[in-house]
Amino acid sequence: MTTTEIPETSIPLKSKSRSTPYYKMFEDFILKNDHPCIMAQTTFKQKSVNFEVFQERLDSDSVTSRLLVAVKNYIESYQFENNDFETLIAVFPNHPREDERRFEKALWKQLQSLHELDTKDWDTSVSSDPNDTKFSFSLNGVSFYIVGMHPDSSRNARKAPFATLVFNLHWQFEKLRTMNVYDNVRDRIRKRDSETNGSINPMLKDFGKQSEAKQYSGRAVDNSWKCPFLNKNVEIR
Repeated sequence: MTTTEIPETSIPLKSKSRSTPYYKMFEDFILKNDHPCIMAQTTFKQKSVNFEVFQERLDSDSVTSRLLVAVKNYIESYQFENNDFETLIAVFPNHPREDERRFEKALWKQLQSLHELDTKDWDTSVSSDPNDTKFSFSLNGVSFYIVGMHPDSSRNARKAPFATLVFNLHWQFEKLRTMNVYDNVRDRIRKRDSETNGSINPMLKDFGKQSEAKQYSGRAVDNSWKCPFLNKNVEIR
């Protein structure tokens, strides 16, 4: 696994954003509210969260370059040789409250902008086609499972205090499989999510069952939904 060199203007590896009130608000959302994702709880309890605050809107073009640097820093600092998991959380406290469709549009606009700016090839372990069941988003040559969260999500587990993008390394899920604990962790999270929301998130499927692009925004979509993401390296005919 390779990473790019970090430019001199990059954000510090352990951002001071963890000392802001925003971090405490999000930590309370995960821990005090007993969030169903036990992996999220673990990363906050172990203080293994890379937390970045952006004062602009989620879909602002001025965010993209700094967000990509934060992703690069996260990858650069990650200890791939051990079993300790970390996550990158980017929050946008000034993004306006909006319904799920508008949030979904903002999320994919920013992901598209990140992709356009990214100079690294797509992670070859996953597909770059959002219609493919093996699709996973890639930045800096590394694949991520993206979790969008916002106050007006219909899913309680996604009702973050402000608009949020969570970048989970796809590698972590594969690591859980090699540790033979993936199924147990998945089932516990889904059971807790069902108890929290009254039902299991209908969008949740194991990797390879359907494109995970449908899961990113948190909005329930049907089979007619078309992912707005366009791979810059694919010719449009």
